[in-house]
Amino acid sequence: MEHKYSSHIVWTGNRGKGTAGYRAFDRTWNIAIPGKEIVQCSNDPLLGGDPGKMNPEDLLISALSACHMLWYLHLASDAGIVVGAYEDSPVGIGEVSQGGAGRFTAAILRPRITVQAGADIEVATAIHQRIHEVCFVARSVNFPISYEPEFLSV
Repeated sequence: MEHKYSSHIVWTGNRGKGTAGYRAFDRTWNIAIPGKEIVQCSNDPLLGGDPGKMNPEDLLISALSACHMLWYLHLASDAGIVVGAYEDSPVGIGEVSQGGAGRFTAAILRPRITVQAGADIEVATAIHQRIHEVCFVARSVNFPISYEPEFLSV
């Protein structure tokens, strides 16, 4: 079954002269999908972007983490692991070649998961390894993803 996802990107960085010169415009844009909140974005701060706005790299690592989380919650529920809280501080590791081209070389997901007291932590941990088989985003990237979960129980 085919799924389609669409977006609408609107460049907002025209200072009045368009791209008349390399430094004449801002690298800002909005993700403006009808019916959803607008997300203001910018280039990576290392490339002159606004550090207060999301950049493509932020969005990719966040999408990867969110997809993993949603599958984790689903599979944990199926396995009888009761999750009360879940947060992640993922890290994307990238490299830039001498010519300026960049790419992600790895990602580390570091979820902090609160589970009900008595939960089988071995089962809860093993779920992470199964997610890469089903997560839409994880199956779409070409770099390795590792997991460093931390479990708390209540």
